[in-house]
Amino acid sequence: MDFIKSLLQQWGVNGAIIGYAANIIMILFIAVVCILANWITQKIVLRTIIHIVNNNRYTWDNIIVEKRVFHKLSQLVPAIIIYFSAPVFPAYQGLIEKAALTYTIIVAILVLDALLNAFDAIYRSFEVAKIRPIRGYIQVAKIVLFIIGGIIIISNLIGQNPLIILSGLGALSAVLMLIFKDSILGLVAGIQLSSNDMVRVGDWIEMPKYDANGDVIDITLNTVKVMNFDKTITMIPSYALISDSFKNWRGMQAAGGRRIKRSIRIDTSSIRFCTPEMIEEFRKIHYISDYIASRSDEIKAYNAQHAVNRESNVNGRQLTNIGVFREYIHRYLQNHPQIHKDMTLIVRQLEPGDNGLPLEIYAFSNDIAWAVYEGIQADIFDHIFAVAPTFGLRAFQNPTGHDIVQLKEESVIS
Repeated sequence: MDFIKSLLQQWGVNGAIIGYAANIIMILFIAVVCILANWITQKIVLRTIIHIVNNNRYTWDNIIVEKRVFHKLSQLVPAIIIYFSAPVFPAYQGLIEKAALTYTIIVAILVLDALLNAFDAIYRSFEVAKIRPIRGYIQVAKIVLFIIGGIIIISNLIGQNPLIILSGLGALSAVLMLIFKDSILGLVAGIQLSSNDMVRVGDWIEMPKYDANGDVIDITLNTVKVMNFDKTITMIPSYALISDSFKNWRGMQAAGGRRIKRSIRIDTSSIRFCTPEMIEEFRKIHYISDYIASRSDEIKAYNAQHAVNRESNVNGRQLTNIGVFREYIHRYLQNHPQIHKDMTLIVRQLEPGDNGLPLEIYAFSNDIAWAVYEGIQADIFDHIFAVAPTFGLRAFQNPTGHDIVQLKEESVIS
């Protein structure tokens, strides 16, 4: 500064304005130095770092570049120059240092924020992120970072120790807990969800209370985001997954089989004993030909052993069309290429009622994709409905308008 003043005096500048002129020249000089330093940092240093990052075998450093950590860090250079240039202006040294330090703290907070984002993105690139998401913890760290950064900035501006401000915040703890109630509940819920492995990104969950039925696409501090199957998005509070009940279909997805549990209702008036002609027709059916042979021999041997009078159908043992039909369905499913062979497979009768006799299929498909599963289930029941008349059975259905009209026409003709 003295050098500039002496130089201005040599040039014959009026003494009254030498001080102002020297300050303006110094400010312009510092500004030029800051611009030049920033240009070197951006165009040379930063480009060199990015070139090194893009040409190595690691991928995590590319994420750091994408989150602009180095770009934000480069903004510290002008602040450092201004801070160390403050003694040049003794009258404003304290103010300049505070302003430069405040800017430096803000940039440092932004850099740490970008680093946390980068760390979260790096972590999410691993499979363990679906099992142990840390998005909630990252958000808590950001809240703490911004609170501490705000306290340091305020303490720097008022020239007080940060601990004094922190002690004053004790009186506001109740207010802070009220403000951050959801975040605190979300943090506790996130810890429980993660430690108990209750839900992961990619899980299919069902929570009727919130009309949620779809895949978890994100888990944050306060919410769990679910994309429903109709492509709508449902936001569920994290703590609701702890306090309320929900269904997680991950077990089904991990097992590789999806349950089929559906019934066909048989008209009970069509159930009867098998006649010799029916048995001969059943022998022609590939899946049950050996069953019919072995079962017929077993029944004949039993009836002969016990001297059963065969003049009445109610005496002794006989095949029924519903029993043969049930065995056919069981064997049909055993040979079905899209039924899981290592999981439960049952064809059973349920309690009969006003709508006939329910014949329930309890099995698992070997493909858990929704569309494929529905196709498998539909194909099976298409076949069952089509073959039921072959066994002399009728599927039960309540009379329709067509049935009533047909019955009326028949009564008129008769």
